[in-house]
Amino acid sequence: MTDTVTVYSDYVCPFCYLGRKSLEQYREERDEPLDVDWHPFDLRAGKRNPDGSIDTDADDGKDDDYYAQARENVRRLQEEYGVEMAQELRTDVDSLPAQLVSLYVKDEHPEAWHDFDWAVFEALWSEGEDIGDQDVLGAVAADIDGLDAAVVDRALDDGDLRDRLENLFQQARREGITGVPTFVYGEHAARGAVPPAQLRRLVDGT
Repeated sequence: MTDTVTVYSDYVCPFCYLGRKSLEQYREERDEPLDVDWHPFDLRAGKRNPDGSIDTDADDGKDDDYYAQARENVRRLQEEYGVEMAQELRTDVDSLPAQLVSLYVKDEHPEAWHDFDWAVFEALWSEGEDIGDQDVLGAVAADIDGLDAAVVDRALDDGDLRDRLENLFQQARREGITGVPTFVYGEHAARGAVPPAQLRRLVDGT
């Protein structure tokens, strides 16, 4: 039986990108395979306007000092994990469309989900693209074997899928997830873009 680690994350979180880079390093070091079960999380819930735009002026309790520290932490982890990024933070992008498409791909094309998931992270953090844009997501999907741009239209037009995603957001909070990334294995969890050695201790206990 293959081990599985659950990852709570949001594409607009730079630490989720860095944490997934760390997870991939750990997975490559393992002798046995490790599956990843993605669980969506919504960092923009309190800043999303009805038209889908992000109100960057909405008060979320984070001041200039917070963002300065966050940028410094991103730069430190970039160096630690050997990751190049186009930007440290991106506060104006809404990940809801990307999370909808990702959930659709996970359901309907599970064999393509891992590649799509990575491509969305790369589009935002490596290439500086707006993953809230339908055309950008279509281009991402079209580059993945087994997918095409039409999956984006199908996902974004699916009202039931949107309700399900919202339920998953609420489920994460009911389960006590207050920040991302959070890696869960069994009854234990690690929060933040932790190094591969910490993920090894979480999963392998060593």
